[in-house]
Amino acid sequence: MKTLHRPTKDELFAATDRTVPDLLAPGMRVLFCGINPSLYSAVVGVHFARPGNRFWPAMHLSGFTPRRLLPSEQGELKALGLGITNVVDRATVSADLLDASEYVTGRKSLEHKVKRYRPAFLAVLGLGAYRGAFARPKARFGRQEETLGDTRLWVLPNPSGLNASYQLPDLARLFGELRRAVDGG
Repeated sequence: MKTLHRPTKDELFAATDRTVPDLLAPGMRVLFCGINPSLYSAVVGVHFARPGNRFWPAMHLSGFTPRRLLPSEQGELKALGLGITNVVDRATVSADLLDASEYVTGRKSLEHKVKRYRPAFLAVLGLGAYRGAFARPKARFGRQEETLGDTRLWVLPNPSGLNASYQLPDLARLFGELRRAVDGG
């Protein structure tokens, strides 16, 4: 089990605009889609790596993973039929620094990834990201009416520790609703 080093301020500053490689495989059950990588994730090279991000605990508590994985163990998701990507690939201090055109470009990139890898579900982690990328200003959490080909779309809250509106029990419940939909076909 590989532990991640804690980035220095200089490393974080230098990580602006870097990318984190996608975790993709053909026929995934769910492709989880973050807004964009944090600087912390860009330095260490794994998704949802920042301490305080609740993605990994929510994945376990919702039943997607048999135990709480560390960010450094993200590769284990592939065997579970799960993957990770982002709407916008470039790392920033916060998603507030992204502009509307990046969300539009990000959607096009997502469409290509979905067409190539054909996940059963695309789960966008962040209502604002989904609304911006898919031009759906009134979208709500949960299953969406539209699809990308045969891929069903689902919106979940952003698991960042900065999102105080949703605590871990809320995230686990909402991630669990998606897991039950995935398991139920």
